[in-house]
Amino acid sequence: MMIARLLAAALAVFFLTAPAAAVDAELAKLARASGTPDIPGLKMVWLAPWGDVRSARPWRNIIVHQTEGPAGSARGGAAEQSKTPTRRGVTVWVETDGTVYWAVAENLVPTHGDGANRNDNKYIDNRATYRQVVRDNSIGVEFAGNYPDVAAGPTEAQVAAWKTLVKVLRARYEIPLDRVYAHNWIDYKDSRYCEGCWLATLARMWGE
Repeated sequence: MMIARLLAAALAVFFLTAPAAAVDAELAKLARASGTPDIPGLKMVWLAPWGDVRSARPWRNIIVHQTEGPAGSARGGAAEQSKTPTRRGVTVWVETDGTVYWAVAENLVPTHGDGANRNDNKYIDNRATYRQVVRDNSIGVEFAGNYPDVAAGPTEAQVAAWKTLVKVLRARYEIPLDRVYAHNWIDYKDSRYCEGCWLATLARMWGE
């Protein structure tokens, strides 16, 4: 009887987790695609389509940024970034409604981050990040809309998009979970709020 109950419990767990595993496997497959794939859970606007992932820069980290622009500023920021890819900004922009703008080709490096200048271990152990997690090896994601209250945080739609987006980025570039960083974790930033901290923490809490 005990064996039967254990078997039933094991089968229940399998059937509950199998659909999720299948979804993750399909997402991982899409994440390695080229072009402008439709990714379930994301509303993507492709200003720069994906190429062959083997030709992308060897991105080793993800840096989460937040901008003080009002709602709608991600679209404008992404458009300007697309015109001048190496200007100060990032590759991926996320609007308050959850729309994701892929603005820059994967082999180009936007100017973002401040050289990983934080070494005070305030948020994380900075021995692995100090002068090491920089724009040349880190893909940046900008969440727009924390204006006029910079401490307001991302919207529910942005959080929902991030839950899928971070999986896609990690799968595409084979980035470990512990290499998802908030901007404030690696650089000295605005003291009024912790830029990207909640989003990076969520990503790590969600896990694999």
